[in-house]
Amino acid sequence: MNILQNIFNDHYEEIQYCLHPRPVVMENIEKMVNCGDPSYGGAMFGCPCCGELKFVTFRCHSKFCPTCGNKYCIDRSTKMSFKLIDCTHRHLVFTIDESLRPFFLKDRSLLNCLFSAVRSVILKMFHEINKSKNFVPGFICVLHTFGRPLEWNPHIHCLLTEGGFSDEGFWRVIKYFNYTYLRKAFQTALLNELEKNIGPSFKKIKSAIYKKDKNGFYVYAKPNLCDTDTVVKYISRYLGRPVIATSRIDSYDGENVTFHYNKHEDNSYVEKTMSAIDFISLLIQHIPEKHFKMTRYYGLYARHRKIDDNLRKIIPKSKHRILLDFNKWRQLTLLSFGYNPLKCPKCNHEMEFLELYHKHKPVSLEELYERAMAKYRCRSSGKNT
Repeated sequence: MNILQNIFNDHYEEIQYCLHPRPVVMENIEKMVNCGDPSYGGAMFGCPCCGELKFVTFRCHSKFCPTCGNKYCIDRSTKMSFKLIDCTHRHLVFTIDESLRPFFLKDRSLLNCLFSAVRSVILKMFHEINKSKNFVPGFICVLHTFGRPLEWNPHIHCLLTEGGFSDEGFWRVIKYFNYTYLRKAFQTALLNELEKNIGPSFKKIKSAIYKKDKNGFYVYAKPNLCDTDTVVKYISRYLGRPVIATSRIDSYDGENVTFHYNKHEDNSYVEKTMSAIDFISLLIQHIPEKHFKMTRYYGLYARHRKIDDNLRKIIPKSKHRILLDFNKWRQLTLLSFGYNPLKCPKCNHEMEFLELYHKHKPVSLEELYERAMAKYRCRSSGKNT
């Protein structure tokens, strides 16, 4: 068990009966706590030379799990990089007024308003540049609900092309971004979206925020991202990271948890100690609702038109399979820890797959195939009726 599993396992009943979490939270905690438990099944491998056996347990595949969440982030970052056009990108961050944060925590469906506001502002900005040619950029938006101290702080990270592609097949490079416009336009778009969803009761708050934030909401940009390696690193670091890495958790004594972070303002080191239940409360608030999309593609990255195929991608299709192979369990273990997990520890021969186990019983591949096909047939018949 890793340190996060220990914390949640020790305080499981307190979470359930004191914090009264959302159903999706308990579902993710259940998965994470039991991740890697042999009783939930796995695959048996054997060495054809010496007969050595090795049992590899199934993982939980929850994004909340530090092990599976990290694997998910690697997969997401890789697939995201396949979409990127070979051009300079800019990393924008759209933040909101602190007084608005509780609204998104109380009603998580309002988080959609953040995406809608960013989308409308960027598309309008590019449309104003040249209305007749209709230059469209490509941009990816990722929602983060956490800050470094783990507090509730919803904001949008946006990776944006420094240019747009017209309907006639011309690319126009755009280096200048009007941040005054972005700040004020984002503020207006978001407040209008919230009023539409919350109703007339929001008008008084909206008016107060306009008076308080006269220059709009804070929107800032990271340095331009030019070469392939820089863009992919930014994706992995900013757009694909989990709420907290286990490396940031310094200690746990059964009652209290100590973790650290670096402040955004001056990058100074901060160490924080709190009760385990308070630490858990901070973490579980960032578990999204089921089927909520935290990453969304817009503009050139959303549409599928033949003319857009003319745009050169950062990573050509010929390299996709190679990079995806690096993300497989065996390759990741080899790259991270320097050994092949399926090499026999006795004779160094490659071990071979023998059978699958589920709840202590072997499951044949034919049975798994039949189960999968049964689900497929049900979906197909449902569509046809």
